[in-house]
Amino acid sequence: MTNLLIFGLGYTANVLTAQLRADGWTVCATGRDGELDFADCAAVESALAGASHVLSSVPPDPAGGDPVLVTYGAKLRKKWLGYLSSTGVYGDTGGAWVDETAPIGIGRRTARSEADLAWQRADAHVFRLPGIYGPGRSPLDRVTSGATHRIDLPGQVFSRVHVEDIARGVIAGFAAPAGVYNLADDCPVSQNAVIEEACRLLGREPPPLLSLEEAGLSPQARAFYAENRRVANGRAKRVLGWRPAYPTYREGLRALSAMNNPASATATPATANTFQR
Repeated sequence: MTNLLIFGLGYTANVLTAQLRADGWTVCATGRDGELDFADCAAVESALAGASHVLSSVPPDPAGGDPVLVTYGAKLRKKWLGYLSSTGVYGDTGGAWVDETAPIGIGRRTARSEADLAWQRADAHVFRLPGIYGPGRSPLDRVTSGATHRIDLPGQVFSRVHVEDIARGVIAGFAAPAGVYNLADDCPVSQNAVIEEACRLLGREPPPLLSLEEAGLSPQARAFYAENRRVANGRAKRVLGWRPAYPTYREGLRALSAMNNPASATATPATANTFQR
């Protein structure tokens, strides 16, 4: 059977849905863009009865508990299960590499860590995701809109992943054992390096370098800059056979730029040092 039920049809799940439907899958989903109302238990349980695969991208309840497991957990047995988690569960590592064996629950996302562990106990495939970018949601878009900053934080790095590579990783997980998989690209770098590359592709000057105080960031944005880590993707490569089509931000941004400006697709690729583990 190739019938997937998605809880929470968001940005990433929409990309996955398009790939699967092109391959002949039947996909239905809850969420604002989905066909099902999460609270309509009869309709959701009917869809679950016919689903061979179930994927959740529903965020945890800050008060505790995962909404999908709490409401429908008893109906998920004997199905392939997937959960889109976050590498934020690792917290701040001072720039050190982390893999799936690292402790979680030490960062700012306690509820996410608890949900991550609950899905592991349900024998799910847990995909931990770093910063997600792709069409319509990338540094190119933020630079164009003027909604980006360069922050003076030497040594601060983070990982990211192209949304299409997430979809490929989830699909690779269909034939792999349950467990935790980091889906991140090969090149953790500073946010400033990514912004500067986006500006180069757009032919714009980078925004000025500011301190955290000068930037006037929201509490959420400040919390992002308070964490510093490199996410290793070796297990996904070994077990899933997954390889990111966009191994660094340079390939990813160049492809997105070419979508908006086909003439740029013939540009000479920039070389990049990659960090693999």
